[in-house]
Amino acid sequence: MKKSIVILFHIGFWFCYLLLIAIILAVFYRSSNQAVDQTARILNAFKSLFLFAFLPSFLTFYGCYLIVFPKYLQQKKFFLSFIFGLLISIVASTLAYILMRYLIESEQLLDMDKGGVNGRSTAIRTILFMSFIASIVGLAALIIKGFITWFNEIKLKEELKQKNHETEMALIKSQLDPHFLFNTLNNIDVLILKDATEASNYLNKLSDILRFMLYETKTDEILLKKEIEYIVKYIELQKIRTANENYVSFEVIGNPANISIAPMVFIPFIENAFKHSNNKKIDNAIMVQLFINQDNILFVCENKFDSNRKVVHESNGLGNELIQKRLHLIYPEQHQLEIDKQINLYSVKLTIKNE
Repeated sequence: MKKSIVILFHIGFWFCYLLLIAIILAVFYRSSNQAVDQTARILNAFKSLFLFAFLPSFLTFYGCYLIVFPKYLQQKKFFLSFIFGLLISIVASTLAYILMRYLIESEQLLDMDKGGVNGRSTAIRTILFMSFIASIVGLAALIIKGFITWFNEIKLKEELKQKNHETEMALIKSQLDPHFLFNTLNNIDVLILKDATEASNYLNKLSDILRFMLYETKTDEILLKKEIEYIVKYIELQKIRTANENYVSFEVIGNPANISIAPMVFIPFIENAFKHSNNKKIDNAIMVQLFINQDNILFVCENKFDSNRKVVHESNGLGNELIQKRLHLIYPEQHQLEIDKQINLYSVKLTIKNE
């Protein structure tokens, strides 16, 4: 939800609340038969409005809005939510009562303090009544915050769904690039005459890649082990285009078992590395490493390139902007992406918290 709409929510709530309190005070003071100076009556009304009704309600509202809801209620700690919400309302009401009773020099602070039981009983009753009003306002704060959070979650899910769809389509277009398929099939065709068994092996890998992209990427998460298998097959298919066996290196450090990850998170960086690496005769022109531990997954992809040579772009792959947007949607505050471009080296480091 836009900040402007949220601000309007708050302004609308306080406007209605103060209007209601002002009407109640107007009726209260009009019904009073005491001969009080009109100016003093208006002054008392404003003092009562601010200290008795507004200040404790304001403190309780934002205490519940900013503290109780995100720390307790959103975490489904209902009992603690009730206790802390009630505690905030009592503390805020006590503070407002002290200001009202002792810091404002007036003999007629509130008409309800005249007559009846004086001393502690009056103070306790007044604080309890103020706390009751503040608690109602605090409950309203939780409802408003809950509605805004629910709306934002719905919007985020819709945005994520749309972005995943766009990313999925972009990935499919990128991976099913005619140049990639043509070169791969052409290389396999050449291999058929030299080594039919090896050509069949590469053809099966290409089939696995197509099956993976079209079917396995439909889910929100896949096993990291499957993602690694896809990366290995993709790299092997790309290596057909060069006679240099050491052109690409791929290393996995750690155990990927029982770890899930969003599909095709790493492959766009590897794909871009192949596109921008313009010298296939260099050893370790592309280095891909995957470090896995209990806390996080670290993906490192580096590719060497000659800055003096032009790069031939074979397809419109995923750009960094779209990749970063997808990461922010899938792993909000759970990932760190570092991109470093030097004279002859381009490196990407992606850290994802392992939950």
